[in-house]
This record gives sequence, structure tokens and C-alpha cells, in this order.
Amino acid sequence: MRNSTTKCSVYTALSLLLCSVTIANDEPTNAKEAKAKEIQQEQEAQKKFAIWVKEKSPEQQNWERILKSQLGAFYYPRYQNAKLQGLPTAWDFVQDDPKLPRILIIGDSISRAYTLPVRRQLKGLANVHRAPANCGPTANGLAKLDIWLGDKDWDIIHFNFGIHDRATPLDQYESNLKRLVENLLPRTKILVWANSTPIPDVAETFSAQSIVDRNKVAASIMSENGIPINNLFSKITPHLAEYQLKDDCHYTKEGNQFIGDAVSAYLKPLLEDLDKN
Repeated sequence: MRNSTTKCSVYTALSLLLCSVTIANDEPTNAKEAKAKEIQQEQEAQKKFAIWVKEKSPEQQNWERILKSQLGAFYYPRYQNAKLQGLPTAWDFVQDDPKLPRILIIGDSISRAYTLPVRRQLKGLANVHRAPANCGPTANGLAKLDIWLGDKDWDIIHFNFGIHDRATPLDQYESNLKRLVENLLPRTKILVWANSTPIPDVAETFSAQSIVDRNKVAASIMSENGIPINNLFSKITPHLAEYQLKDDCHYTKEGNQFIGDAVSAYLKPLLEDLDKN
């Protein structure tokens, strides 16, 4: 009996040793192996994502193709990774409830960060969509607006361009924004401008005044066209020390929620007006 126990113990020890050797051997030992493993993992992820997409409806598959063409090398892999983990993103496909109005959010990464909070806040009140891109500067908007708008009209479009235009000459920014307004107005019942949130002064990166100047130009254009302004600049300014990341234009999770709450609060009365009409 003792010999049997001893043999079993030895066998178990050897098994554990072999297992640990196998695991160890699976780890890359140099940069070349590490890169090869990275490529292999990426290929496996791509296969899994392709299977995930194939299981979706034709309408969603088309949305996924649009995302792939629009999100680029930075955002698209992050989107894929989130979906493979089952996490919600701002760019998730929205299956419209035909009984509810349709809202489209257009803007850069600031608006991307508050899209999910707005979607949660307006659940059951509206179908909250987001443009399939980090929309960037006004020039990008002019080039891609038709793709973002899709083939259906909207009840409300909430849009912003500014931080990515901080180096765009003011006269060019004004011209581009006017053209965007002209293209957006016929596609929605209500068009809302969200002015740009503040950015800090950071040498060779950000100039706080650049946003003040562009918000002023935008305010004039919106006034001329009777477009309401969601003044996010003023709403977040008293809370910058609490919510804005250091030397960055972006916000903490709590800051994104704060802005999302402000956007939702602005949109709710507009949804009520739609119901009345």
C-alpha cells in the first residue's frame, strides 16, 4: 500500500512538473516569439469576431461593415475587443423601436464617452444612435456626413465639432460649420448644437482660447439658423478640477457621466415637444 501511495505521489509530482514545463514553454522567450504570439492571438480574435458578426442580422452585419470602414486602426480593434468581452460600447448597433423617436449623436471622443450614459438615461424614451466614427474635425464631417446620417431621417441630431478643429483657421472652421449645418437641417426635425467643452493650456498641444474662439464662431452660426445650443462648456467648467484629466481634454468616468446627464436633461424636453407635435 505504501509503495502504491509513493508511486502515485511521484506520478502526480511528475505530472505537475511536466505541466509547468509546458506552460513555461508556451511563453515567448524573445521579441520575435512575442510578436509571433501577438499575431496569433490577433488572428484568433479576428476569427471569433467574424463568427460573432456572422450570427447577426443582415442589418447589423451592414452596420459592422460601416464601423470597420470608419473607425480606423485605433478605435476598431478596441471596439472588437469590447464586443468579444460582451461589453457595451457607444458604437453598438441600435435596433430601433419604431414607437420611439430617433436621436443621432455626432462628435469626437468627448461625445463618444457620454453616448452610453445618454443611451441609458433615455432608455424607453428614444432610440439613441451614434455616428459610426470618432468624428474629428469639420473637414472630416463634410467628407463623411452622408455615411453617418444613413438612409433615414432623424428626429433629433445633437452634434459638435471643435476640439479637433483647434488648429483649423477660424474662417475655414466657420465655412465648414456653415456647410455642415446646411446639410444637417434637412435631415432632422430638431438640430441641436453642443458647444465644445474646455481644454487646458498645454504647450504645443492645447490652447484653452482656441475653444473659446470656436465656440463664439459656432454660436453666431447657430443663432443665424435658429439652432438651440446645449452649452456644455458652461455646464462642465465649474467641475473641471474634479472631473477633467490632467493636461487632457478628456474626463474621468464620473465626468463623462456628468456630461451625459447634462445632455440627457437637455434632450428630454425636446422629446416631449416631439410628442406634442
